[in-house]
Amino acid sequence: MKDISPQLQNQIAQYQQLQNQLQVLASQRMQLEAKLREVEGTLEELNKLSGETPIYKSIGMLLVRQDDREGLKKELEEHKETLTIRVKSLQKQEKALSQRYEDLATKIQAALGTSPAAAEGN
Repeated sequence: MKDISPQLQNQIAQYQQLQNQLQVLASQRMQLEAKLREVEGTLEELNKLSGETPIYKSIGMLLVRQDDREGLKKELEEHKETLTIRVKSLQKQEKALSQRYEDLATKIQAALGTSPAAAEGN
């Protein structure tokens, strides 16, 4: 890297940081999407149950009987809405970072005089 200009070295460092940030965002998004699927599945099962079936809610290490079905449904719907908003926010952040990542990759490749396929090792 001795023959690479300090500006290009800085761009490469930024590129690596963006790559790490994208990996973190993707991981967070996948975790939230898994939670969202779990909440959706819970709501679906809750709607299938008859009125006489007892419902329990996990609170820490305890299972507590829930008699207020509508309150529980409302709580789950609100949680679902919050998760949906957070997932969409992460998707927007990912999209913006991906664009910056691709732009920076193009600049680095132009500075090095390589094609995108060669830079990625393809």
